[in-house]
Amino acid sequence: MSDEQRKVGVAVVGVGGAVATTAIAGIELLKIGACGYEGLPFADVTSLVPYTSLTFGGWDLDGDDLAKAAHLHGVLEPRVVEAAGAGLAAVAPWPAVADPEYCRNAVGANVIPISSVRGRVDHVRSDIERFRAAEGLDRVVVVNLASTERWPDLTLPALQTPEAFEAAIDADDPVISPSMVYAYAAITSDSPYVNFTPSASADIPALLELAHQRGVPVSGKDGKTGQTMMKTVLAPAFRSRSLHVDGWYSTNILGNRDGQILEDADSLSSKLQTKGTVLDQCLGYEVEDHVVRIDYYRPRGDQKEAWDNIDLTGFLGQRMQVKVDFLCRDSILAAPLVLELARLVDEAARRGEGGAQEQLGYFFKQPITRDGGEPEHALYRQEQVLRAWLDH
Repeated sequence: MSDEQRKVGVAVVGVGGAVATTAIAGIELLKIGACGYEGLPFADVTSLVPYTSLTFGGWDLDGDDLAKAAHLHGVLEPRVVEAAGAGLAAVAPWPAVADPEYCRNAVGANVIPISSVRGRVDHVRSDIERFRAAEGLDRVVVVNLASTERWPDLTLPALQTPEAFEAAIDADDPVISPSMVYAYAAITSDSPYVNFTPSASADIPALLELAHQRGVPVSGKDGKTGQTMMKTVLAPAFRSRSLHVDGWYSTNILGNRDGQILEDADSLSSKLQTKGTVLDQCLGYEVEDHVVRIDYYRPRGDQKEAWDNIDLTGFLGQRMQVKVDFLCRDSILAAPLVLELARLVDEAARRGEGGAQEQLGYFFKQPITRDGGEPEHALYRQEQVLRAWLDH
């Protein structure tokens, strides 16, 4: 079967969110020739499944169809939403897994009415299979775009092996988060899984091993879109010129649902851990005065401001500063990366390459690795690795 004839389903956790609705609107606009390929870094790779062969569904705590959701998020102008309206309105979110113990600020009435973990897993798997059959899909890819969860204790025995994880499911162990339910359901449905969030998911040892055993591609975590992407460009440049980074102060203000979720201290802690690990690896030494802040500021909506102050020491001990003010559109940066990831994990599955997909580290703040080792963070090196994999 040619790539043009293949149909790949993208089942999104958080399908009613700003990133997902923006991504799906983009595909609808591509179908009618109403937009170009700006922002899609691998549009030139013709061996991947075409963008217009992607079909969407997914879960969300809000049951509104995606046209209503897109208007509410305000990322796209109303006329743009209307142009993509038929395709967006056709997608109604499936009931989602909810657990306020993991994400206090994520609320909604569109909830799977099942309390047992095993029952929730089975329900999510049945959704994946129903989607596959109803749309005549050759493959389903699951992408997690849900709100950031607090991290559990990652050292607990239940998260270390597939057997222990199975036992924890049957025991309704509270260590199993909603993100883990989706990841496990995807892997055991032989559906490639992408974690675009900072939440603990397919990167725990039990699920990494299970994905390896079943030959299912998994990738993540936490999409690298704005400020951290800039950090992984600038820090290697400073290192290459032997400019010593004395301090790096980063702050973000945003007013979308992501920002509101991060008002919860536990969710914020998960996010800061993925944002804070990049700089030292890029530079090769610890920056003692590395500060990262994220503040919810409602008037800004999806138009995030990411501001950096960098203090440097150069030749003869002379002090310098670099200041970067990135006025970015959060969902506009993230949505095309989600589309590329769906195509790329499908390609990995087509090649029979299961387990952690290290070559996709280009997209993430905290890329997962096969052996749990330190990932590469420099953006230019990550792109070289990915392009080499695509060319192989």
